[in-house]
Amino acid sequence: MSLLELLQIIRKHLKLVIALPIIFAAVAAVFCWTMLANTYTASASMYVLANSAEMTGSATLSTDLSASQMLSNDVAQLIKSDRVLNQTAEELNMDADEIRNYDVAVTSSTETRLITISVTGNTPNSAAAIANGLANTTNTVAQEIMDVEAVNVIDEASAPAEPSGPRRPLYVAIAFLSGIVVAVLIVVVMDMVNTRIRKPEEIEELLDIPVIGRIPVIK
Repeated sequence: MSLLELLQIIRKHLKLVIALPIIFAAVAAVFCWTMLANTYTASASMYVLANSAEMTGSATLSTDLSASQMLSNDVAQLIKSDRVLNQTAEELNMDADEIRNYDVAVTSSTETRLITISVTGNTPNSAAAIANGLANTTNTVAQEIMDVEAVNVIDEASAPAEPSGPRRPLYVAIAFLSGIVVAVLIVVVMDMVNTRIRKPEEIEELLDIPVIGRIPVIK
């Protein structure tokens, strides 16, 4: 099937090709704005301060980028450990499984010892409280089990005023594009299963003989 033939098929079923994406987008919009709850993301940033004993000498963690990154990665993994999560839940008077229902993302810089904790949940206050709780607990636990002086909080998490998700316009746009694809597939399949002869060229192709005349339809 050539592109011209495809365009002709689409033009023939233009109403379906237009209506189906609109229906898909409308259903997605109704679902997104009625069924999906808002989510809020709160972030806290920290700085890993190495133990002063390790800073002695001219070439230690202060000048060794790879060692600094390894230290930050260790602390980043510690944040998601069961010990930190359970201790944070205990300090916040929450259940540990409740905290695990929140989306906790930890990112560490590749060039510094900065670490960012981002917590996403259904309420802004709880997301900020958990982010700050994880930061404070990480400081305590890291000093106990890792050779660091402190994990200092640079910016405490605050309750976000606006939701961070869901990305409803994106979902509606994806549904609209999906409707276009489905509509095109439907009209192509409809054309393929239609075995009626609709053009003189099809007769020539099937019978391998030329068409020498036509009889018009007389109403």
